[in-house]
Amino acid sequence: MYDILTLNKIAKCGLDQLGENYTVTDDASADVDGIILRSFNMHDMELGNNLKAVARAGAGVNNIPIDKCTEKGIVVFNTPGANANAVKEMVIAGMLLASRDIIGGVEWATTLTGDDVAKQVEKGKSNFAGNEIKGKTLGVIGLGAIGILVANAAYSLGMDVIGYDPYLSVDSALKLSRHIHKANNAKEVYENADIITIHVPLMDATRNTIDAEALESMKDGVIILNFARGGLVDDDAIKAAIASGKVKKYVVDFPDQNTINQEGIIAIPHLGASTEESEDNCAVMASRQLADYLETGDIVNSVNFPTCTLPDAGVGRVVILHKNVKSVISKFTNALEDVNICDMINKSKGDVAVTIINTDHEITDEIIDNLKNNEAVILVRKIR
Repeated sequence: MYDILTLNKIAKCGLDQLGENYTVTDDASADVDGIILRSFNMHDMELGNNLKAVARAGAGVNNIPIDKCTEKGIVVFNTPGANANAVKEMVIAGMLLASRDIIGGVEWATTLTGDDVAKQVEKGKSNFAGNEIKGKTLGVIGLGAIGILVANAAYSLGMDVIGYDPYLSVDSALKLSRHIHKANNAKEVYENADIITIHVPLMDATRNTIDAEALESMKDGVIILNFARGGLVDDDAIKAAIASGKVKKYVVDFPDQNTINQEGIIAIPHLGASTEESEDNCAVMASRQLADYLETGDIVNSVNFPTCTLPDAGVGRVVILHKNVKSVISKFTNALEDVNICDMINKSKGDVAVTIINTDHEITDEIIDNLKNNEAVILVRKIR
């Protein structure tokens, strides 16, 4: 049996993936095997000794103490792509809201009264005229699951699209329309785009990606869209750019005290992935990944350990989370010298690695103790 803690409301269709061998609780004091959450802030939370995995039903994981989890051998999962279509649709909506003064026009229309409303509309509508997005150039910073969908959709709407991603994967490149121009650097995007949308994770290296220097290199009257994370754009720089006319509109899905009720800023209350379909997709994906790891040791879509899977076969199976150091594999095989290894895989990611081993014989507690007796080992899990 596995005990799972939910720190946010998780769609039933997701929790249903866990099956009868799982108990689900919302008691944060419970000592559980796994956690499923959405936006709950775990940074001040005590991590139980039995906790093996955390699954984020969404893409961003800045609400999870990744380093602390890695040190304790807790695998952290996210669900890249599960909410991509929902965010893509909101980005398209954001482009339209910023290009056409739809919000201003709607707010004005609610003030109209009397028997001649239709005449007032025809007389005043010119105050809210805007621009079409067809024929404009969209710049996409980050060509992951969401960025690719946005780029392809924008092209289908008649836009020219230029994208930049220094870490573009082969899988992502294959999904990207051949009509999308791939820039050599971010500055090339800034200098050519009428509208810029950013889709990268928030980390120290990406914080304030769009700062005063980046804004200075952009076209006058550019529109900036941020449906990724608030910290990717320098708030003070964007407000100064709006005041000077460099930026026409800034659309942000993560408003705070610096961006709410500000001239030129369209603040959307974090609705990018807020659809029933997206929440269901994320819940199902998170639950399946968590269950796969707990039951088999397979790791897919972890943010702190490498993807590592091995067909489940043999009599014994053990999963070892360890530091990525030389000669460690030979030490594992030496510890398993009394059994026959029928299959094994090792994958690394930076300073950490994962080894999964299947054996033709039972893995005893003594063998597990021998595997743990290694300074490179973070955690050993006997699956059977």
